Amino acid sequence: MMAADVKGQDISFSGYAMGQYQWDAKEGDETNQFNLRLARVTVKGHILNDFLWLVQGQINGNTSTVSSSPRLVDYYVEWQKLPFLKVKFGQFKRPFTFENPMNPIDQGFYSYGQAVLKLAGFSDRNGEHSGNGRDQGLQLQGDLLPDGTGRHWLHYQVGVFNGQGINVGDADNQKDLIGGLWVMPAAGLRVGAFGWRGSYSRKGTKLKRNRYALSAEYVTESDYTFRSEYLHSKGRAFRDVYDGKDTGNAISTTKGNTADGFYALAIVPLKKKSWHVKARFDTYRENATWKSATTHYEIGMDYNFTRQLQVSAEYILVSDRSTDKNHSLVDFQMNFRF
Repeated sequence: MMAADVKGQDISFSGYAMGQYQWDAKEGDETNQFNLRLARVTVKGHILNDFLWLVQGQINGNTSTVSSSPRLVDYYVEWQKLPFLKVKFGQFKRPFTFENPMNPIDQGFYSYGQAVLKLAGFSDRNGEHSGNGRDQGLQLQGDLLPDGTGRHWLHYQVGVFNGQGINVGDADNQKDLIGGLWVMPAAGLRVGAFGWRGSYSRKGTKLKRNRYALSAEYVTESDYTFRSEYLHSKGRAFRDVYDGKDTGNAISTTKGNTADGFYALAIVPLKKKSWHVKARFDTYRENATWKSATTHYEIGMDYNFTRQLQVSAEYILVSDRSTDKNHSLVDFQMNFRF
């Protein structure tokens, strides 16, 4: 991270890049390729000590839609004077699930959980363009009930958002309400619940989006991580993903009105802060039925030369009940920060 002082402002520059090789043995659609998963550059600083501002841009391999590369993923200002009441305005992560706000390197696996991708606004099931789990809006958050050791027992966050995803305006003049509340009864342990009530609109057609998530995570000082989340969604979907041009508003006849998903993961250190083995069970049900389930059985490891340089490898057995077929996926990534 590089830092500078400009007329009394502390300004820092940082970023990271994630290079990837992936082999997918799916029958009839086998692929193997080197790929830039993503690269980001962040500029942030403080004004009058109480205000944090941040701007973050991203490039990746997607150059064909409204979320084309390069693009702006974050821009916001947050008033941070009071630990129990912080106010954020701009474009940033939706306050939904534990996993959504995580940096993709720190998240721990080759990608976010399937339900997080489909129900938190990454590649949303409803046809919204790829938005990295973000939207434009206003959010309040804070920590309550300090225990005297620097740990708080309670955290809340709630915000109002356009409901349309990143880098586009509102389409129906109605806002999404998203919030979360979690308790932290012991060091490293948090248990929470999230709710989302809103809609997604296109060309005069509005689809409701009502969701909730139940989450738990335990991270130990000795570098063990255990995390699990269940997500549930009600609301129909457009047939096509929004491309910012001539995307129609036809409703999908296959996705139905309800979807859900669940994951559970464990990351175990072989050497603290350096070498880990990991496993994840990850299932997503497009129609909230087992016939529509896609399940990933994952094992892998990572090695951190330093915090700035990491390599990781995973094997994923993909079980698709809609076709009654399984296939293998192998993913290798090299990630570096600056």
